[in-house]
Amino acid sequence: MAYNNPYSGYNAYKSVGVRTASQGKLVVMLYEGAVSHLDKAIALIESGDKIQAKQIENFGNHLQKVMDIITELEVSLDMEKGGEIAKNLMALYIYFNKEILDASISHNKEKLSSVRKMLSDLHSSWESAAASTANTQNAGPQHSSLNIQG
Repeated sequence: MAYNNPYSGYNAYKSVGVRTASQGKLVVMLYEGAVSHLDKAIALIESGDKIQAKQIENFGNHLQKVMDIITELEVSLDMEKGGEIAKNLMALYIYFNKEILDASISHNKEKLSSVRKMLSDLHSSWESAAASTANTQNAGPQHSSLNIQG
């Protein structure tokens, strides 16, 4: 008897969402993933910046995913067209990866929480920008007659 994965429909839906998302929405999704994995890593740190031995691999995996996402955000920057904003984002991404690498060794919850806050703030900014861009593109020219050409 074959086992049907109840999440296969969700994974297919998510895959289609990623393939059809706008560039702005993809950036928002990357930030969401980074914040989510940081939350999971932070939750594994106990008082005194300790992690249970059985959770160290899990902790490292979450931080590696965050660093992979940040690297993806880095390589997606258009340094020529992005000007000063792209340069500032690049500096932030380099800083984030350095802080995460340091925290992966020291298990410093405060350092990870600081990076998480900044990523969350950037997520909010990109979410607003993506929504604004989508609304502008969907608005199009206003006509008094109905366009039924499809």
